[in-house]
Amino acid sequence: QVQLVESGGGLVQAGGSLRLSCAASGTIFSIDSMGWYRQAPGKQRELVAVITSGSSTNYAASPKGRFTISRDNALKTVYLQMNSLKPEDTAVYYCNVKGVRRWPGVIPSGDYWGQGTQVTVSS
Repeated sequence: QVQLVESGGGLVQAGGSLRLSCAASGTIFSIDSMGWYRQAPGKQRELVAVITSGSSTNYAASPKGRFTISRDNALKTVYLQMNSLKPEDTAVYYCNVKGVRRWPGVIPSGDYWGQGTQVTVSS
């Protein structure tokens, strides 16, 4: 199994910054895609940003230009640097990984979620 542990959420004033981290553990050789999603109260979960094993990135329109996703393949960790935070960024942020290879040469599989970390931006 794959476990994801998130950290770095909290309360920050508008215009401030936070950095989220998500570390994957278990029997893992490589991970194809690592990303962040968020869910605000009363809303559906939405994509924030995703990064592939080759470091290609994709961002949702709202955080683009303010958030930066990165990953450390050796540490099996994905980061989300969030700058110029706005009250509308308030949500529970979830880490997600897809396409896990447990050993070299096997077909990647799986879709795993972290437990979520609360980000609250006050105005």
